[in-house]
Amino acid sequence: MTFQPGTTNVEPPEPPEPRNRNQEPLELGTRNSEPETVPLPLLSIIIVSYNSRPDLEGCLESLTAAPPAIDHEIVIVDNASTDGTQEYLRRRWPGMRLIEAGSNIGFAGANNVGIRQTFGALVLLLNPDTIVPPGALDRLVAVLDRSPQVGIVGPRIVDGQGRAELSFGAMMAPLAELRQKVLVRGNDRGIAFIRAIVDTMTRCEREVDWVSGACLLIRRGDLEDVGLLDEQFFMYTEDVDLCARVRARGRRVLFTPHAEIVHLRGRSVATARASTQAAYRRSHVAFYEKHHPRWAPVLKLYLRLRGR
Repeated sequence: MTFQPGTTNVEPPEPPEPRNRNQEPLELGTRNSEPETVPLPLLSIIIVSYNSRPDLEGCLESLTAAPPAIDHEIVIVDNASTDGTQEYLRRRWPGMRLIEAGSNIGFAGANNVGIRQTFGALVLLLNPDTIVPPGALDRLVAVLDRSPQVGIVGPRIVDGQGRAELSFGAMMAPLAELRQKVLVRGNDRGIAFIRAIVDTMTRCEREVDWVSGACLLIRRGDLEDVGLLDEQFFMYTEDVDLCARVRARGRRVLFTPHAEIVHLRGRSVATARASTQAAYRRSHVAFYEKHHPRWAPVLKLYLRLRGR
């Protein structure tokens, strides 16, 4: 597939001028040839890692065993993992670009670091606990490429057994959240009729309010127009907020079943469940304060009554 960058409505930013150690411009090419141009990747794949070494290994192997045909770069932003992730990456993937955040700056913050240090006209936010089947990203790019009015697209996401996840939904609000939780929890618990509903819902391409940040493809122009991810959301709901801000500018968000990604569902999160639940509650409250300020006191009271 040949990707036509003109349909993204943005032009890739100019790369920094190569310089030597003395900060003098570095001339590319030989004396007897024309200076070479440094090609920019069309797709920047950004993976945020925090104590997710086992999952990261599977993700990178899937991306490199059958790499996307589109010109791309892979950047891992590590949030000061303590499980040897950085050493593992240097040893096993010496050519892979690693950015060390220096501390745990959260999912949104780390993604923003990666976004600012890449140049692709398209940006893919990808969880480390995913497996990317051959051709999946090229199909995802093709969907975005044929729809200039779409700013964000998300794929069909399945678990390790091939069962569909509900990776999209309506704008977060009390009734929408209740419906989403009934479907997600019923699906997770194996309730047959709910699994059938979720499977059917994820078989059709549709315009939605948000798609999951586990695998989210966005045009860089749309991302920059809204000011990147909102870093007040340390972990969770930053994807819903991003999609809401993109839609507020008249752009569309699309879910497509034409590309499918495997999601192993946060094994690293399981090792720090209490802290991740606390992070979710903080982001949940922050989301309501930003988007539904009248409901925020009700949510806070509800959490307080439940001892959270």
